[in-house]
Amino acid sequence: MEGRRHRVTGADGVSIGLLTAGTGPALLLVHGGMACLEGWEPMWAGLAGRWRGISGDAEPYALGKEYDDIAAVAAILAQEAGGPVDVFAHSYGATCALGAAARGAPFRRMALYEPAGPQTSPAEWAERVTALIGEGRAGRAMISFLIEILGLTSGQVEDLKTAPRAYDVLPIVSATMPREAHALTSVDLPGLAAAVTAPALLLLGATSPAWAGDITREVAAALPTAELAVLPGQGHLAVDSDPDLVVAELRRFFGDDVSHAADR
Repeated sequence: MEGRRHRVTGADGVSIGLLTAGTGPALLLVHGGMACLEGWEPMWAGLAGRWRGISGDAEPYALGKEYDDIAAVAAILAQEAGGPVDVFAHSYGATCALGAAARGAPFRRMALYEPAGPQTSPAEWAERVTALIGEGRAGRAMISFLIEILGLTSGQVEDLKTAPRAYDVLPIVSATMPREAHALTSVDLPGLAAAVTAPALLLLGATSPAWAGDITREVAAALPTAELAVLPGQGHLAVDSDPDLVVAELRRFFGDDVSHAADR
């Protein structure tokens, strides 16, 4: 992926990697769980953005650290830009961006694609995949996530297995799935949303699992200013399956001048 790689320091001293490309107003990109910078590649040319890398937070892991790290990156970008910046975040990243906004991150506008919450990660499932990873079965845990949580078919999972990918997801699954799954079981998304002042676009896939629709509508109702847009024919992974559709929605909401992006 083209761009300038650099690092900034988060609120708790953690080093955060960024990839920056493009010109124009800044757009901070925050990827979902069990992903890394290269996951934005299908949308990169369309957004020419900056990126969020995986946090290196020390144990014990706390979701609030993610909020603070994103807020720290946004503050640096806002200082560079001379004012608040826009943000687009997906899944677990959308949850973290919402938390950062609730803590006062300098966001001008927000686009959140299916934030993850307690309905995404039932406690029994979180315990089960944690045990699988403890047994060294990260692949089985990932398949459980794709089928039981995202609602993919076994055929779709096989397609994902054989699709070209710029990085190996299993080490990321092993490192992050247990902590993120457990963190989601108690997150208060409506409470976070009620503290946000920036206007927001909520993206929802038309074929996404029921939890995604429930959470997205719940967050939209709790936000002071929110618009809900449904992505026809898409589920939770339209950033991969139809990146042009997602980019078109972002350009509609943010305006065509957004071509410079960022992620924590």
